[in-house]
Amino acid sequence: MKDRQRVNRDLPKINERIRFPQVRVIDTDGSQLGILAAREAQRIAEEKELDLVLVSETADPPVCRIMDYGKYKFEQEKRAKEAKKRQHTADVKEVKMRYKIDEHDYQVRVNQAQRFLKSGDKVKATINFRGREIQHSNLAEDLLKRMATDLEDFAEVQQAPRREGRNMMMLLSPKK
Repeated sequence: MKDRQRVNRDLPKINERIRFPQVRVIDTDGSQLGILAAREAQRIAEEKELDLVLVSETADPPVCRIMDYGKYKFEQEKRAKEAKKRQHTADVKEVKMRYKIDEHDYQVRVNQAQRFLKSGDKVKATINFRGREIQHSNLAEDLLKRMATDLEDFAEVQQAPRREGRNMMMLLSPKK
């Protein structure tokens, strides 16, 4: 029984599913027809070969509109699809290096990070330590700070350089 009630709640309130004694009716052209009995409003919609759709049930009395529900539903889905297409989720892209990186390799990593930032993604710059290299964490921090200054036109530091185990990392986010 509960499943059937849940299904009924999810269905749109159109035509016979509208269970209010009186509703405010809006015609296809946007003009108000006034407050009518729900059955009377439904009869008017049927004469026009359209549907009576509940627009706002919180209003007093509830507001219904006479329209082609199939066309309305299609338009809603189309709008939702367009909005989803325009939405870009910011991924976190990682740029890895060592603190003894050569100048050319460093420039490659900076260009990579710049490309990621331009496409709207966040960049996680990570420096790995091997063996006793961890003693030189100050050099790694200097390198990450240098990277932040090289990318300051495109990014702002979201998380300052900090050590996590055998790595040191910094998080950059694109400037608005």
